[in-house]
Amino acid sequence: MGLLDGKFVVLGVSGGIAAYRACELARLLVKDGAQLQVVLTSAAAEMIGSVTFQALSGRPAEVGQGGSLAVSGMPHIDLGRDADLIIVAPATANSLAKFAAGLADNLLSATVLASTCPVVLAPAMNTRMWENRITQANVSLLNQLERMIFVGPASGSLACGEEGAGRMEDPVFLLEAVRAVLSKNDLEGRKVLVTAGPTREPVDPVRSLTNRSSGKMGYALAAAARRRGAKVVLVSGPTALTPPWGVKLVEVETAAQMAQAVDKNISQCNLVLMAAAVADFKPKTRAKQKIKKGRALGVIELSRTKDILAALGKKKKKPLLVGFAAETGDPVKAARQKLKAKRLDLMVANDVSLPDAGFDVDTNRVHLVDGQASQELPLLSKEEVAERILDRVVKMLPKKRKT
Repeated sequence: MGLLDGKFVVLGVSGGIAAYRACELARLLVKDGAQLQVVLTSAAAEMIGSVTFQALSGRPAEVGQGGSLAVSGMPHIDLGRDADLIIVAPATANSLAKFAAGLADNLLSATVLASTCPVVLAPAMNTRMWENRITQANVSLLNQLERMIFVGPASGSLACGEEGAGRMEDPVFLLEAVRAVLSKNDLEGRKVLVTAGPTREPVDPVRSLTNRSSGKMGYALAAAARRRGAKVVLVSGPTALTPPWGVKLVEVETAAQMAQAVDKNISQCNLVLMAAAVADFKPKTRAKQKIKKGRALGVIELSRTKDILAALGKKKKKPLLVGFAAETGDPVKAARQKLKAKRLDLMVANDVSLPDAGFDVDTNRVHLVDGQASQELPLLSKEEVAERILDRVVKMLPKKRKT
């Protein structure tokens, strides 16, 4: 099951060198459940064969003027009417100019013109072409249309060897943009803070005390909240994960640094999701030099780190607080105790001794525990768990005041 299940997406590929990256985007869209129709301009088809996209999407790709898939004999009308979303990646300067001028001289531009659905545009071109006043005027014109959504371009090394803005955004980020556009916006106007990953408390310059965490659950929550329209701050300990698209990332290492980052970013927050595995203890003193193996073993004195979530629970004016409990044994009992002790609104608990719900895996089995009852979720991907948690949380948030 993917987040795009049942959605009909048109992927338009125009003739830039970045067209080869659209193959990966097509794969990701299909993997996420989208029914995908690829439309290539003639220039794009010369660079990437239509057979490649047919293999990736499971249906013939349309090239140039198209026409083989039309029910009515007017393929642009059929596609424009039926699409839930159109994404153009890469969107060249030429394509942007056509969209802005309302031209319909190929199937892709005609489909965009005939559509009423959201259109995600992923620009890709030389920096000077992107910065040209004519291109920027076209971008400004398209930005005035609410359904036109620009993602990128990114900056970096370009195919021509120059550096600057003009790279097509990463396909993973484009997938997130598509998901966001097609998601429910029930967190629009809200500010959400998420903590994720482990913290590390240094013993000496090369050793540390830590809690196990890949950060996957926290990153999934941050991505899901962003998809639902929230302004998201992700405070993360060290992980190997790519930050979610559209999220403000604050990187920390120790529990004290995480506490400071939370305090700095908590202002105006409506919701805090504390998914980080914060180390409970730290050495009272840190050795300035590496402790050699040859030395006699000594005792490392420990002190408690700050309980960030408990501190938030004591505030008079506080956001809705969601805690996470990684337990062995009875997770519900432990969650109820923590819910009461820390004055939380919801606890998400799991038994990390289970092989499919512990550390470093993409699935989870959790219990949602509040003051009245607990709900057990089946084995789900962490992305789906994040969505279920937010479904629950949205019902708990106070209604926004009408302005």
